[in-house]
Amino acid sequence: MQSLGAKRIILFGTGGVGSWCAESLVRTGAEHLTIVDGDVVAQSNINRQVMALQSTVGKPKAEAMKARLKDINPAAEITAVNMFYTAATANQFRLDEYDYVVDCIDSLADKALLLVNATASGAQVFSSMGAARKLNPSLVRVAELWKVRGCPLGAALRKRLVRSGQTLAKPVTCVYSEEKINNEYDISGCETPLEGKKINGSIIHVTAVFGFTLAGLIVQDIINNTQRED
Repeated sequence: MQSLGAKRIILFGTGGVGSWCAESLVRTGAEHLTIVDGDVVAQSNINRQVMALQSTVGKPKAEAMKARLKDINPAAEITAVNMFYTAATANQFRLDEYDYVVDCIDSLADKALLLVNATASGAQVFSSMGAARKLNPSLVRVAELWKVRGCPLGAALRKRLVRSGQTLAKPVTCVYSEEKINNEYDISGCETPLEGKKINGSIIHVTAVFGFTLAGLIVQDIINNTQRED
């Protein structure tokens, strides 16, 4: 508990995965957590994001998440950063100051950039792959990025890194689902035309398992390191 409480953790993205990871970490004993998200709580977030309530709609996600976490542990040092991690903002984050970097970003370009920069730092890096449209939580798995299978986001991320010539300085442990998803869409019953757009909806019993698994990986890494020191 002392080891976990002493670690400095930064989490990017407080959506359906990141919000549950943050909650799990603080309830387990993490006391130094920075949460980064430039979005605001929307009505559509209520089905899966822990801080998304009728009372928080319209509020910055990072601030809403911070308020909840401080209500869990008032003594915890929670820093809310209301911005997205992008090429324009990356230089504002000193990743070497953290023991753990948790990636729960949806944007492919920003995700790739974060992983490149995070693996070049001294932090241990954990990343969430795609939970969208997955339904079966029993198919959530853990693997190194280049061994992730059955995940379109993982495949797209690897392809982007190869094509751009970017390299990761060290392995990244990922949480993903090997569930195969159906790419067929039936919108015949919709009242509002979707104009061919695909809706990548997510459901809480999958996104929460992703988030809890990420938190569990950090806790287990701390336990392993503590045992080695002993």
